[in-house]
Amino acid sequence: MAEETTYTFEQIKLARMAKALGHPARVMILELLSSQSCCYSGDLADDLPIARSTLSQHLKELKDAGLIQGEVLPPKIKYCLNLENWVLAQQLFDKLFEKKTLKPL
Repeated sequence: MAEETTYTFEQIKLARMAKALGHPARVMILELLSSQSCCYSGDLADDLPIARSTLSQHLKELKDAGLIQGEVLPPKIKYCLNLENWVLAQQLFDKLFEKKTLKPL
């Protein structure tokens, strides 16, 4: 029988955020949102070299990970960084990397 592994809340949250950061389009979205207070999805579509349907999927992934938040203002959706979770992500990544003494190969 295999041993059951129990992950901490922090490990689960960090893995979810890291997964959301695992595509260059999502990183680009976050860079755009971090340079302004908020942005409408239509404006993001104008700034990114991807289809609107693909943008929608990336926004959903970032929102599900808690890195951004969206407010529906018909007929548009306004997106901005979820600052509370953005700070948490920074703390979790800092904690992960501070434990390691990295040496070049």
